[in-house]
Amino acid sequence: MPPEEVCCSPESGIDEAALVADLRRGDEAAFELLIRTFGGRLLAVARRFVRNDDDARDVLQTAYLSAFRGLDSFEGGCQLSTWLHRIVVNAALMKLRSRRRKPEESIDHLLPAFQDDGHHVEQFSDWAPRADQLIEREQERRMVRACIDRLPDQYRTVLLLRDIEERPTREVADMLATTPTAVKVRLHRARQALSTLLRHEYAGA
Repeated sequence: MPPEEVCCSPESGIDEAALVADLRRGDEAAFELLIRTFGGRLLAVARRFVRNDDDARDVLQTAYLSAFRGLDSFEGGCQLSTWLHRIVVNAALMKLRSRRRKPEESIDHLLPAFQDDGHHVEQFSDWAPRADQLIEREQERRMVRACIDRLPDQYRTVLLLRDIEERPTREVADMLATTPTAVKVRLHRARQALSTLLRHEYAGA
């Protein structure tokens, strides 16, 4: 009989199958190991969406509770870190929905403007690259993330889910309770706004 396959996280080096089993038994040391191993990265994910440290910690707390309650549903089809990541994103979206009482912010001032003859008011190349492609460039990473944080929630969230999380359009639409067309339009506008913010940053530099 072949030895049982052990699922280890390549990032953390821990035996995830054993960790999940210990968590299901209520082992306190296992809970501490999970938080110590994944807590920092998960907090960073929450902070990307809610932009506020206190809110990010609330999101992470909610995510941990959801994860602990749903351990029986974790079948090991993906890495534990991936499963936790998804739970944190969902908890962050719930947090954003709970505080979305103010009118939707406009980003029209960040979108390309055109003259009567159809030419751009500003002289620049018409580019709207994916955010993940920009973040791959180490020297631009901080600037890009700072500009993403300046986008209104409804645009920043779509940009993060599609370009950073790389979620399919249909899935993003379901998560945000909207249509795939609305997601595509908002993503296009978000990329254009991000492009404008980055041009202004480069001009200032």
